[in-house]
Amino acid sequence: MSMKLKSIHLSHYRNYSNLQLELNDGLTILVGNNAQGKTNLLEAIFLLSVTKSHRTNHDQELIQWGQDFALVEGQVQTENYSYPLSLQISSKGKQAKFNYIDQAKLSSFIGKLNVILFAPEDLQIIKGAPGLRRKFIDTELGQSHPVYLQELLTYHRLLKQRNRYLKDYGRSTKFDDLYFEVLSQQFIEQAVKVIGYRTKFVQDLARLAQEIQEELSGQKDQLTISYDASHSRLNYQEIDQLAQAFTDLFAANQQREKDQGVTLYGPHRDDLSFYLDGKPAQFFGSQGQQRTIVLSLKLAEIELIKELKGHYPVLLLDDVLSELDAHRQTVLMTRIANQVQTVLTTASLDGLNLDHLAHLSIYQVDQGHLEKEK
Repeated sequence: MSMKLKSIHLSHYRNYSNLQLELNDGLTILVGNNAQGKTNLLEAIFLLSVTKSHRTNHDQELIQWGQDFALVEGQVQTENYSYPLSLQISSKGKQAKFNYIDQAKLSSFIGKLNVILFAPEDLQIIKGAPGLRRKFIDTELGQSHPVYLQELLTYHRLLKQRNRYLKDYGRSTKFDDLYFEVLSQQFIEQAVKVIGYRTKFVQDLARLAQEIQEELSGQKDQLTISYDASHSRLNYQEIDQLAQAFTDLFAANQQREKDQGVTLYGPHRDDLSFYLDGKPAQFFGSQGQQRTIVLSLKLAEIELIKELKGHYPVLLLDDVLSELDAHRQTVLMTRIANQVQTVLTTASLDGLNLDHLAHLSIYQVDQGHLEKEK
């Protein structure tokens, strides 16, 4: 069973004044030149899932020029239920509704629509800064385990408190060792919870991605994924001993933290590493191999959500087919065909093999207007 987005409505969203689109259960292709609104539509669907854009951290950019708000609405169908979702963005912030009921916390809204997005910038998961990889983990993990987002918020609140105390009093005679010890223990307790969730997620993702990577590379590349701690003395395989390891590490480095005025260890400094045949893919993998790793990750996420939630998510492919060779295109399309609802953007239909698809809709996108071709 797949989760389906039956329809989406946009009002004053980027270059869409008013759009009502019914989606089929299979593949919807959005064709058009650059800057016509293809990616904007995918972004709106992604926003309805995780309440954040994948392209900007400034919500005001999502509101059409000269308007006071942007509205994204969708109708979701699962095996047993159908329900509306709504997210409005204005200068007052975000207002989310599930089944017409206001959601006091965005974390209780996230996960009502499960979406996997694959965009060209996802290559940065391999090549980019560690913060991008942490964001990748947090976004995808939050969809399948909304409670994780609450734990992460608590962690960042405690991190902020600890950093502020180190900055304000680290070099001062007013530094209160007892207060700082209590704050550190609260921080450590929350760090261990976050690490527990992340470690399990990465293990599950790696298990599925390894198999897919072999299929995509024709059994040539052996993929290994490693969740790396912020210090070698922190062993994430021994979660029951992790709190003590953190305590010892902070005790040994308290003066360094006081001098620098910042928390040096914890999940906010962790990273994710990818290896092909034991070599770091970031440095030794070709661009084609790096693309294949990201594709393996995305396909693994689809299977992981199916395992965890009992249904396939909606897949969004933003102009990525042109980045893949014929073999990888075929593997991707075969894996998703007729079971994963997919919305795909492309500048051209040339070279796409669409013969085996049971449900297919093609729209021409021109300056925020859609015209159906098939």
